[in-house]
Amino acid sequence: MTARERREFGARVAELRRRRELTQSELAAALSRTASWVSQVERGVQPVNRLDVLRLLADGLGVSLQTLRPEVPGPAGPEAAEEATQNDLDQARLVISGHPALDVLLEPREDTPNELMPELRAEVDHLWVLTHAGRFAELSALLGPLVPRLERASRTISDERRAEAYQLLARTYQALAAAFVRQNEADAAWVAADRAIRAAELAGDRLGVFVGVFRLVHAFLRLQHLDQAEHAAAAAINTLARHADAESAAAEELSVLGSLHLALAAVHARAGQRVAAREQIVRARAVGERIGEERNDFNLEFGPVNVEAQAVSTAVELGDAGEALDIASGLDARELSAERQARLLMDTGRAHAQRRQLADALECLLGAEEIAPDVVHGHMATRAVIRELVLMAGRAASPELRGLAERSDALA
Repeated sequence: MTARERREFGARVAELRRRRELTQSELAAALSRTASWVSQVERGVQPVNRLDVLRLLADGLGVSLQTLRPEVPGPAGPEAAEEATQNDLDQARLVISGHPALDVLLEPREDTPNELMPELRAEVDHLWVLTHAGRFAELSALLGPLVPRLERASRTISDERRAEAYQLLARTYQALAAAFVRQNEADAAWVAADRAIRAAELAGDRLGVFVGVFRLVHAFLRLQHLDQAEHAAAAAINTLARHADAESAAAEELSVLGSLHLALAAVHARAGQRVAAREQIVRARAVGERIGEERNDFNLEFGPVNVEAQAVSTAVELGDAGEALDIASGLDARELSAERQARLLMDTGRAHAQRRQLADALECLLGAEEIAPDVVHGHMATRAVIRELVLMAGRAASPELRGLAERSDALA
């Protein structure tokens, strides 16, 4: 933006805010920003170039993105594009609507045979493969019959296998919560995470309860319920840290603790709290150093390299593109899963986009797409970045960029 464009944009923001009868402080609270930031935007001092911030501002003002920024491409704006995007988890959402095992409550049934457990365990393992790969349509189809079977099994299997059945049920709901968050179905993620917590408790899986809280934090984060997200994460950390401080603490326990620190860092970053976010990254680094390797306990993928990958994401969320790129440049991501490698490239691409380095941003996003296309195409923030790149490039947008936008439905 030029200085004149910033002033014109700021005047439009101020006018729209006054129409809604909001003070600068009230608008700032709705955006999880400071009143000073809103004031600087309205005075044309603070530029707003990132598409995700523009969309957040438009939501806070109660207008479409095109009303706020008319040059945004697409006749109906990104809100309509989101609504038009097919949700692959519609069937899964129906599965968790109500009680999945009502028939067991009213009608006597034969016990679930113990021999069925290996089959159910294999299906849950496959469910997580689909979750990490972003193959949500397949995941939804698998969940349709799997969740009721597990709910019934946990109530009708022999006593000696009941804890195992509940543990599989907890893992299933954890996967479902993670998938719902990624598809921006945060209210459904909240339900799934809560059920995961309950199932883990019934299984006697204490760490599984904390994992369920981790999933709940991310649901709150996607809902912009930052106070609830912070409370849930901090309470879990304060409780678990007392046990994990012991030298004999198991690696699985440290993985969960470190992951909760990273979740809280994401919450603080979303709120624009730099010091608090970086403090949580530092604490996660200390836990990662204690573990000394990359692990995947409870499908959390935690370790020293994963911490640095999250540090990149946190810096991007805070708008510190230079810091994000510095961390990413010294990071060897070959130990990470394909999903995490793709996400690191996506975050690096976002950092380049913040610095208006279109070619570098596109290279990162294409690299991520090559590794995990479904993850890239289904990631809302990445689609927003692709739209932003097209907007910045205008008529000069390359065939590669337009192809990426088409494959990800970024402009639909």
